[in-house]
Parts: sequence; C-alpha cells; structure tokens
Amino acid sequence: MIKCKICGKIFKAKNFQIKMGWGKYCSKECHYLSMKSGSYVKCETCGKSTYIHLTRLNHSKSGKYFCSKSCQTIWRNSQYIGPKHKLWKGGVSSDFYRDVLERKKTDKKCKLCGIEDNRVLAVHHIDYDHSNNKIDNLAYLCHNCHQLVHLDKKENLKFLSIVC
Repeated sequence: MIKCKICGKIFKAKNFQIKMGWGKYCSKECHYLSMKSGSYVKCETCGKSTYIHLTRLNHSKSGKYFCSKSCQTIWRNSQYIGPKHKLWKGGVSSDFYRDVLERKKTDKKCKLCGIEDNRVLAVHHIDYDHSNNKIDNLAYLCHNCHQLVHLDKKENLKFLSIVC
C-alpha cells in the first residue's frame, strides 16, 4: 500500500511499478496535478491571464511574461528602439531618406537596373555621407545594385556616370 504524493490517499501499486519508479499517484488527475508547477500571470502587453510553467518563470531575463509571441514582440519593439537598440548608430531613420525622395516626386525605380519593386528599393547616398540628405545626393537602388555599387568599383563608376 502506498500513499499518493498529491492527495495523500492510500492505494495499491504493483511491485514492478514501484521498481520502475511509478506508483506515486493514485489517479491520472493526481499525476497531472504533479506536473503543474507554474502559475497564472498577467500578460505584460494585453493583461490577459496566462499559465506560465515554472521553468519559464525562473528563466525570464526581463521579469515580464506574455500570452503570445506577438504580445512579446509588441513590448520588445516599444522598449528597444532608437538609442536602446543594440544596432543603433545614431542618426536618422532610413524612412526619412525615402520621404525626401517622395516629396520631390522621384521615380521609384532602381537607377541601374530599372526595377520598380518597392519591396527591394533602398536609398543610396551618392557621396556616402549619411548626414547629407540633399535631393541631389540621394538615389533609389535595388538591394542587389546597392551592394554592387558599394563593393565593385566598375559598378560604382557606371552608377556615377548615370547619376551625374
């Protein structure tokens, strides 16, 4: 006869179960309760109550808990922006350069290859000075051409001959 570790009820277990390390709980319900070792906490973003397992409670770096990955991302994006972001280099957002070109009604296409897909267009500083945001110093390039202009002298000369 063995005593249940959860409810204290006395029950009968077979010898082979005891030898295998089983026979600790009187029922499936008590076995399930033994596995629950966390607690309910409020989501830091939306306030929804959610169950967090003990290992996750112990390993949180921020001490904040979330109901979903999207809530965690919303919180992280509000905390790690600007100077707090590890890749921050100081300066202006890249969207600022796009705004300058859009105000001047510049054609949204790569100056080298002519691609017009907005998803792959980047703004290039012709003189490589990111503080010089004059319209004459900015040009649209696709990511591929942008990389080539930065790394290949022949492509850079070709680009300068087109722009200047």
